[in-house]
Amino acid sequence: MRVIAGQFKGRQLSTPKGSNTRPTTDRVRESLFSTLASARGGFDDAVVLDAFAGSGALGIETLSRGAAFALFCEKDRHALAALKSNLSFVPADSYALVAGDVLKRNVRSPQAFDLLFFDPPYALEPATVARIIYQLENDELLAPQALISYEFSASLGEAPLLREMGPEALEYVTHKSYGTTTIDIYRKV
Repeated sequence: MRVIAGQFKGRQLSTPKGSNTRPTTDRVRESLFSTLASARGGFDDAVVLDAFAGSGALGIETLSRGAAFALFCEKDRHALAALKSNLSFVPADSYALVAGDVLKRNVRSPQAFDLLFFDPPYALEPATVARIIYQLENDELLAPQALISYEFSASLGEAPLLREMGPEALEYVTHKSYGTTTIDIYRKV
């Protein structure tokens, strides 16, 4: 696995040991980032939340492409070790790392998030992700027009977050399927 584009292009990324994480493949990340760049107009100055960071590949890719700041949240110790290793080449002032469960902590950020990545364990219900998003909204940590990327098992069907939160909270941007993996992108209304 590697950084696909930008300042850190070509840097190799460690992947966590064990079966608790599913690193997003280079091909899927390339497609995802093309879609996000089109929807957002690039990544310059973005403030990013990588909520279930794993290796940190998604957040690191945004920093490589010009994001201003990324907050990484990860609780698995193997994933955390890989994430710390992967952040070794990233300037320390451009990120923060929360070593803990995003579900049990109040997320803190100096600025509202423009771009949010939710790639949770597939066993996690969409309602739980929706609760995190509502909490971020209540804490005024969702920027106007924030984009939310939600990776989930194709078995959940189409637009599970939209079913949970409704069109008054989220606008459905796009749906991408890659075998058993699906990524929906939403925009905060």
